[in-house]
Amino acid sequence: MRARFLFMLATAAVASLSVARSWGEPEAPPAAPPPQEQSAVPPTVPKEPAPPPSVTIIGASEARGVLGRDVRSPADEDMGRIVDVIVDRSGTVRAAVIDFGGFLGVGSRKIVVDWNALHFGRVANKSESITLDLTKEQVMAAPEYKEGTPIVVLGAAGSLQPWQFDR
Repeated sequence: MRARFLFMLATAAVASLSVARSWGEPEAPPAAPPPQEQSAVPPTVPKEPAPPPSVTIIGASEARGVLGRDVRSPADEDMGRIVDVIVDRSGTVRAAVIDFGGFLGVGSRKIVVDWNALHFGRVANKSESITLDLTKEQVMAAPEYKEGTPIVVLGAAGSLQPWQFDR
């Protein structure tokens, strides 16, 4: 406590001393800016402004989001819902991740199905489901999708094939 008081007292004394000195001294003229050296780098030329982005208008009845949409089999069996979309390095949509089975998220598992196995009939109606060209037995046999592991895609013919990407 005493050391803190002495420190504060010394700080106040130094501050008051510097204020007293600044009143008695005339102001020094501002220092001239240092001469600029000639640099080997040419001055930058302002870039032309970027062109405006292109605009595409899509009618409200022509497109809808697919995440969270119900997926049904051709026999009208509940196949789960789409929870993610997988794209390859070129940006092409390759597959959909479907949360399959379970009740209220308990006992469910995620599987990956080929994008071409999905049919988007009347997507304008949010209550309409997406149809998957697979049976419930084929989907039940598919391995579970886990992030960070190789992706096994269940194809429209019911075959399983891993994707290989160069690293």
